[in-house]
Amino acid sequence: MQNRLTLLLTIGLIILIQQFGKAQANQNQQFLQKTGVVDSLYSQTLEESRKIYIQLPAGYKPEENQKYPVAFILDGEIFLPTLVDVHNYYSGGFMPEMVLVGISNEKNRLRDLTSSTINTYYGMPFNQENGKAENFSKFIENELIPFIENKYPVTNYRTLIGHSYGGLFTIYALLKHPQLFANYLAIDPSLDWDNQKLLKEADEVLATQKFENKSLFVSLSGQLHMQDSKITIDNVMQDTTEFTMFARSNIAFSNVVRQNAKNGLSFDWKFYPRDLHGTIPFPSIMDGLISLFDWYQWENTDQFNSPDTPKEELLSIIKFREKKLKDHFGYPQPPYPEEILNMSGYMSMDMEQLEKAKMYFELAMEYYPESANAFDSMADYYERKGDFTNAIKYVNKALELSGSDYYKQRIEGLIEKNN
Repeated sequence: MQNRLTLLLTIGLIILIQQFGKAQANQNQQFLQKTGVVDSLYSQTLEESRKIYIQLPAGYKPEENQKYPVAFILDGEIFLPTLVDVHNYYSGGFMPEMVLVGISNEKNRLRDLTSSTINTYYGMPFNQENGKAENFSKFIENELIPFIENKYPVTNYRTLIGHSYGGLFTIYALLKHPQLFANYLAIDPSLDWDNQKLLKEADEVLATQKFENKSLFVSLSGQLHMQDSKITIDNVMQDTTEFTMFARSNIAFSNVVRQNAKNGLSFDWKFYPRDLHGTIPFPSIMDGLISLFDWYQWENTDQFNSPDTPKEELLSIIKFREKKLKDHFGYPQPPYPEEILNMSGYMSMDMEQLEKAKMYFELAMEYYPESANAFDSMADYYERKGDFTNAIKYVNKALELSGSDYYKQRIEGLIEKNN
């Protein structure tokens, strides 16, 4: 009983520290850079209103009707700023631009994120409402996702991120509702919950179901034993005390996933020996998203940077990437941002590689047919060649798309040059 009481006090201290940090964050929000737009919806399933926080991509332009993959992060009132920072640094080359949605779990967190009902916790009475993860899943599937898809520019390519009990829920969602998300990022998940009940269920689910085109990243913090520094990642699985059940559950789950690799689930796991349960979200969000979107990262950048790469080889690389993105997302997606294609075209013109320039501008028009700038760039190519008839044709298209007086003036200038 003494050990259990000590364990509960230790866990309680961690929770208290985390809650204090949350309170401080809430108090200081008026002084910090604002992240996300607050929105909300009333849930018939939860019988309550739920806050959500929305961050649109920096380059979002409503007039272009572009849609983006979407990432949902639990405890969004705390973790959305971290997700936004990581996304701002790594989107483009390492991961796609995404709409980021923070789901508030400020109220009824334990109820919504735990996967089964308990009335004792490490041998002590436990009276908080819990075990309603299935109900919370229904809220996400039947109410939240349709709400987001109807109101914001998102596709059906989704990522779910959760920490601690949120990590437990993330794994629960993968096992029970794999159709909801493509990617799952579970940060230091509480798989010790209910005497490892979800871990035991995972063994059968992962062995019998297919998880093609699904990806999972799981992290583990360095708090392997609260009171014994001799417990390390190398010997923690030999310990049988309740003090290491949290860590052992995480490691055991990772072993189960690896043993069932034939189910098609893409899996990555990382141990953070220098991080605590409260600090591990930041590196996990960064490493986890980079891992989950490893396939998205730009390939053959050296070929693009070399002026000696033949046009045909560059086109082959671009078309390969176009197919790769479509295979992963399930829908067509431009292989590169318009700005990259545009810049590559002008660089090629500067190097007198006009056929390469034409290729890049043609691709920009193909992938971004609503962009006036793409057609205006093609006009620059033809003007460079002295073909004013075609230059006027493409500026006219840019004018048709934008209605800008700039293009009217440019057409007049080209007509003068052509006379």
